[in-house]
Amino acid sequence: MILESKICGVSDFKTLNFIVNYDYPPQFIGFILNYPKSKRYVDNKKIKELLKVDKKNSLYVAVLVNPEQKILEEIKDLPFDYYQLYDCSPDEVRKIKETYKKKIITALTIKNKDDVIKYKDFENVSDIILFDGPGMAESIGFNHDLLNEVPEHINKMIAGDIKIEDLSSFKNKGWILDVSGSLESERGIKDINKIDKFLNTVHNISS
Repeated sequence: MILESKICGVSDFKTLNFIVNYDYPPQFIGFILNYPKSKRYVDNKKIKELLKVDKKNSLYVAVLVNPEQKILEEIKDLPFDYYQLYDCSPDEVRKIKETYKKKIITALTIKNKDDVIKYKDFENVSDIILFDGPGMAESIGFNHDLLNEVPEHINKMIAGDIKIEDLSSFKNKGWILDVSGSLESERGIKDINKIDKFLNTVHNISS
């Protein structure tokens, strides 16, 4: 089973060019668009420039926290393949999906089992369910065993303080690994060497 991955919080040209041109690029690359509290935040002007970089074999993901119509209208013509939505109701997700014709990653922040089962409210309006730690931009982990009862037919993405040395434990689980903080030399600054090690490790595990 191929181990898929997403590198999130990309905010500069050097990092983006390195990722899309890597021999084994991630399946997804995420950009944080409307959450300025994050040090990985990218404003509207810069994202338009960043997305001129050819995505090649990866898919571009707009990370949005309870987005207002203004930001949705601003980005509607940009080459995003997915919208990753936090803090949206099922009805809001459905409306965004239908209006903007994008695939949807619904993000759930997980503290306990009750948080996990919320996926049932979103599975019919989402293409992927992301189970994230409760820290948002702070890369806080959670007990991954809580996901054991999520059915295999659910496309599962997992985030929250996933480190390179943890990758082998995800082999054959069928989850998409969403990584950000562990690939940084300091908060918000991606480290090319760590990205190289991460992508090479994912490839070797999948081979």
